[in-house]
Amino acid sequence: MRQWSTLEASRKIKPIMRALANKLSKEDAQAKVALEPFGRKTLSFYRYIEIDSPVDLRDKLYVAWEKLGILGRIYLAEEGINAQISVPIPKLEEFTEDLNSVAELNPVATPQPIRLNFALDQSAPSFWKLIIKIRSQVVADNLPKGSYDLKQVGEHLSPQEFNQALENGGVVVDMRNQYESVIGKFANAITPHSQTFSEELREVAELFKEKKSEPLLLYCTGGIRCEKASAFLLAQGFTKVKQLEGGIINYAQAVKTTGLESKFHGKNFVFDARLAEAVTAEIIGKCYTCQTPADTYDNCKNDTCHNLIIQCDQCRVNTLGTCTLACQKIVALPMEEQIQIRKGHKALFNRPVNRPVNRPVNFS
Repeated sequence: MRQWSTLEASRKIKPIMRALANKLSKEDAQAKVALEPFGRKTLSFYRYIEIDSPVDLRDKLYVAWEKLGILGRIYLAEEGINAQISVPIPKLEEFTEDLNSVAELNPVATPQPIRLNFALDQSAPSFWKLIIKIRSQVVADNLPKGSYDLKQVGEHLSPQEFNQALENGGVVVDMRNQYESVIGKFANAITPHSQTFSEELREVAELFKEKKSEPLLLYCTGGIRCEKASAFLLAQGFTKVKQLEGGIINYAQAVKTTGLESKFHGKNFVFDARLAEAVTAEIIGKCYTCQTPADTYDNCKNDTCHNLIIQCDQCRVNTLGTCTLACQKIVALPMEEQIQIRKGHKALFNRPVNRPVNRPVNFS
């Protein structure tokens, strides 16, 4: 299966993206959602499956799901689909039926409904637009082709089974990025220092290279990264790789609905406007400015920077919501001057070397 480069993918979809895209501004889109007379459900799903023409499928899904009022971010690649979306409650059943009828995502020989992971917190809006993009991979790993087989993955454990495995002494590994684990993680979890998934795969393989016969318990947000990570580790000779079915999202639902004891502490970082969901009331993160307990993420208010930072309420006021003194000085300028700084200078902006050590993510 040929992997597209990012440049190839972007060239292939430019004409289609112009024709099938929500062109509302963020403000107009937010206002439209605010006026909706119905509620919404935030959910996510994925499936690794060979897709012959992601571009054609992109068109097909956009037309169908825009009619249903679906909002969210969906990635398609030749290796499958990864989606985080917001569905109108009155259309939820129709959407589910439509999703499971998409031939490209459901093999005729072995039809199996796609698992839906429903968010724990449904109180706040998560998305404003429908965006479907083509990627070279739905989860970037930067590995040579043939490094793993996605049909050979680790054993899936239910939340209850995962708790039991933890009690039995399995080594638990967080397959998320560092900026995610600092606000929430499983007790005694190994949290690699990597800032990207591709880096983490190599770090975990190296870290446990002398323990390939010992049980490894993997977890991530919703399961998609663990699926690929377990396939990679099995290909590297690890023999007892297991993964949390449905990730933290499914685990949190089990805690909420079944009374399962939560061995996850803090918040689960999510990739939408909410940024995080509280699984427990514990605060394990720290304010990047003063180091007091805090777990609320936001983007630096200097729009040229937009570094993702954790700040306590007091520091957010004191620093004008910025990550460094340099950014604070820019935000204090009149808006006209800020705009002039941003125009044509984003690539030249000298980001301070003492900025918080976390990966910048822009959710605007």
